[in-house]
Amino acid sequence: MSSSEIKVAVVTGASQGIGAALVAAYRKLGHAVVATSRTIAPSDDPGVLTVPGDIADPATAERLVTAAVERFGRIDTLVNNAGLFVAKPFTDYTADDYAAVTGVNLAGFFRLTQLAAGQMLGQDGGHIVTITTSLVDNADARVPSVLASLTKGGLQSATKSLAIEYATRGIRVNAVSPGTIRTPMHAPETHDFLAALQPVRRLGEITDIVDAVLYLENAPFVTGEILHVDGGVSAGH
Repeated sequence: MSSSEIKVAVVTGASQGIGAALVAAYRKLGHAVVATSRTIAPSDDPGVLTVPGDIADPATAERLVTAAVERFGRIDTLVNNAGLFVAKPFTDYTADDYAAVTGVNLAGFFRLTQLAAGQMLGQDGGHIVTITTSLVDNADARVPSVLASLTKGGLQSATKSLAIEYATRGIRVNAVSPGTIRTPMHAPETHDFLAALQPVRRLGEITDIVDAVLYLENAPFVTGEILHVDGGVSAGH
């Protein structure tokens, strides 16, 4: 496949849940996909290249970008989907919690986005999308989550900063800010409690987030947007 024949998306946290659904959605759009997670398995689809690795390790980002360019010739979209969420009272967080969450949510984002943007600048532009959380905009005492706010809040600010930095250079940068989504991350016995936290009194679905990412993918005049897909959480309670 030459770079003139196909667009290429890189998706992190791609082995299950939202990430796996995004891989399928981009393939349906006709994109080749480079997918990564710690445990991702090889794919039988020649249009999907899997690269196992811990996104907190800068070497994983370097392997991802190298693999994408060597296999498919370019990177058109990066979806920073990988993330860790640890909900604890602030004083209960440990040094290991801090290292794990900041490693994935911040360090992983930083190096991969830096490398992908560099590749996009040498092409005809590209699109970067990051998955955050609506708790950044509307903290909830029932879900103490300072590490999520610290890291994902930073990513929302970085999204706007990058969007402006690259606004005249062909790279759009956006984020999707979900409420609580029905994914393997949440055990079934927690669903009723989590649904009650959403103003609409139900969980979001994986397809809600995929649809939001695809909207941004196909919205050439939209950059610097934090798109809330959260059942009203960002509006209040």
